[in-house]
Amino acid sequence: MNKRIITYILGWVLVFEGAAMQIGTVTSLFYGEKEGIYFLCVGIACEILGVTAIKFKRQKNQVLYQRSGFAATALSWILMSLVGCLPFWLSGEIPTFIDALFETVSGITTTGSSVVANVEGLSHCMLIWRSFLNWLGGMGVIVFLLALIPKLGGQQNIYLMKAESPGPIIGKALPRMRSYASLLYGIYIGLTVLEFILLLFGGLGIFDAVNVSFATAGTGGFGIHNSGMAAYDSYYVQMIITVFMLLFGINFTFYILLIFRKFKQAFKIEELWVYLGIIAASVAVIAFNISHLYPTAYDAFNQSFFYVVSVISTTGFGLSDVNAWPELSKAIILILTFVGAMAGSTGGGFKVSRIIILIKEVKKEFALLVHPKNIKAVKMDDKTVNHETVRTTSVYLIVYLSIFILSFLLIAVDNKDFTTSFTSVAASLNNTGPGLGEVGPAGNYSGFSIFSKLVFIFDMLAGRLELFPLLLLFKPSAWKKS
Repeated sequence: MNKRIITYILGWVLVFEGAAMQIGTVTSLFYGEKEGIYFLCVGIACEILGVTAIKFKRQKNQVLYQRSGFAATALSWILMSLVGCLPFWLSGEIPTFIDALFETVSGITTTGSSVVANVEGLSHCMLIWRSFLNWLGGMGVIVFLLALIPKLGGQQNIYLMKAESPGPIIGKALPRMRSYASLLYGIYIGLTVLEFILLLFGGLGIFDAVNVSFATAGTGGFGIHNSGMAAYDSYYVQMIITVFMLLFGINFTFYILLIFRKFKQAFKIEELWVYLGIIAASVAVIAFNISHLYPTAYDAFNQSFFYVVSVISTTGFGLSDVNAWPELSKAIILILTFVGAMAGSTGGGFKVSRIIILIKEVKKEFALLVHPKNIKAVKMDDKTVNHETVRTTSVYLIVYLSIFILSFLLIAVDNKDFTTSFTSVAASLNNTGPGLGEVGPAGNYSGFSIFSKLVFIFDMLAGRLELFPLLLLFKPSAWKKS
């Protein structure tokens, strides 16, 4: 384990987060809120500690390999969460440290679960920080740093991006990591700004438009009103949010191909059509199933389209309490929670690409039962999926299910009803946010014990980092010097 380079990266993470926190300071000055002092003080401390870590025992070899890259990424996210929660806690707006940590982890992992019952009671600077955490976690801080940090961004540092980018990599990324990271963030910022402008045209104030854009772009789902997205009763605003949730759930490789005018290659992405097909089928079934609950067919369609996209993109916004929906609709919503968005997007979940790979692997095995001597490969987008990707996908499924089952058993100690317990774990591990029962769009996670909240914190981090980087930290042999 290259501990010196890990310390160097953590130093840059502190410097970056200290600077990012000043969005809270600036907001507090604009609204005349005293809580901004906590962002300023914590930010200054971050800068001092960060610069010290960057300069400490710096070495010439700045190259990371898989073990160190995964560990650096996992430790970076833990550090960002621990530091990011301090303004919530020190200001007293979220009184207990574990609750403040839960809120921060939920924000930066783009989960969107909350322990705050009265969101409108938070100051403007705390609200903007919550939403900005969604935005920071959406594309990933390490991806951003790869574009900026001196002496990072080499080809072998693909392990940093691999540890933070969601989903399996089927093709090859651009050969220059720094250029690739810059391009990703350019697209991310561009789409965020476009949504912000369109929301302003819909009548939203600047503060609301900024917060909604941050939360949508990161597919995080933090709202600034107790009634969630129902506070915006304009069909135009709701449709803009729905469309952008869908867009941010798409693999950013699609947008890169469009930029480079590789239209044929872009629209041949198999995962894209499966993703859109799942959305279309789910919207149609749910809209029909809930039609009797709403005055017009368009209202039913609007509710269905909004929530289906919200769940499959793992944003977690809600317009109404889905606990009142028929069982079929709730069952579909629960399935979509596990499916998740496309690989390479800002969304969470198991990922559509993994489901496609597993289904094709099952079909291949059945074909081999009939014709044992046939040589059949799993293919996506006319490319052969290598054995390593198929193997890691299968292993991922086993680890994913193991963590889910263990987490479900652990939080059962709180003695919540089955629906609440099951969907709260599903929503945490898949970074969706709201579930059903007590943790539906109209509820929150404040009723759980400290122990359960710690389980959820682990699940949210594990889900966002695709399990393995976080689990690596618990393996003693990983810390031995290579």
